[in-house]
Amino acid sequence: MLTDKLAPFEKALAGKRILVTGNTGFTGGWACLWLRSIGAHILGYSLPPETLPCLFEALDIDVETTFGDVCDYGQLLHTVSRFEPDLILHLAAQPLVRRSYAEPLRTFLVNAQGTAHVLEAARTVRSVQGVLCVTTDKVYKNNEWSWPYRENDALGGKDPYSASKAAAEMFIQSYAASFPSELGKGPAIATARGGNIIGGGDWSEDRLIPDFVRAVVNGGQLTLRYPEATRPWQHVLALVHGYLVILAGLTSKSPENFARAWNLGPQDVKQYTVRDVLSLMSDSWLKPDLAFLDNPLPEAEALALDSTLARNRLGWKPVWETERVVRETAAWYRQYYKDPTSASELTLQQINAWRKEIL
Repeated sequence: MLTDKLAPFEKALAGKRILVTGNTGFTGGWACLWLRSIGAHILGYSLPPETLPCLFEALDIDVETTFGDVCDYGQLLHTVSRFEPDLILHLAAQPLVRRSYAEPLRTFLVNAQGTAHVLEAARTVRSVQGVLCVTTDKVYKNNEWSWPYRENDALGGKDPYSASKAAAEMFIQSYAASFPSELGKGPAIATARGGNIIGGGDWSEDRLIPDFVRAVVNGGQLTLRYPEATRPWQHVLALVHGYLVILAGLTSKSPENFARAWNLGPQDVKQYTVRDVLSLMSDSWLKPDLAFLDNPLPEAEALALDSTLARNRLGWKPVWETERVVRETAAWYRQYYKDPTSASELTLQQINAWRKEIL
């Protein structure tokens, strides 16, 4: 169990039945460990882990998991009906931009149609009070503005990943409008749009920090695509924290105040490029051999979110600035590779360190 007293949102979630799609992924591991540690009852619905190592197995969380695809509506509905959750945290996705170019149809099916399946199952199973669908900062039509995007800015997306997530947002808006929770026709539905997350336990393909870790551990070369691109760097705990606050709100006496889109972005005034983050990681661990990709696939050069709404209405804000985020991430991997059995304890220690700053 976690130390210290519980925050109000944690008290609201303690004892709740929460179905987490994509629980075998990076964010899912951190979210499930936090939720289990405050006494929530979790059922996971996910594809088997596709990386080795993987956080899901390293944490060894006491969470029952149904291995299934969100594109399989029959199995998903059966799982939701059997568990009868109070809440659904929908994390399952095809989350990789470059893979979306190689597998555009699969990306649209998982990210858009899969989200519709989750919403339909939630509407059908009457125990479900609220659903939080996690999308991305890339749902916005990217105009390469110098100012951050707000929740009411136009959605769009050039690459299949971004477009599939924007399409999912359209499905979400349709379900919320067509089956309003205030009339008892469906659950309260919220959307969380976060930026690039880093933290211990991510071994995904074609991502900056996992690629850095592999280069350090295996002695290989780290290939960079856009070293000067800025990203909204934040620790995975910043987003998990926001997700839990929103989920708690969806079970409150006024769920309509939480059933909307929320930007969850970093608060740093300073902009950090890919090169900056790699330099911080190298200072905190080791520096791998670097190379540069000649013809990278198109990606956004600059992305930033305006999270004023979440700060003012949810009381949410990241408590670690980028430099500490990188230090904590490097520390997690350093310790893991010294002793892989320490993953659960190490992850819980970092959750507690975050919680002490929000209590």
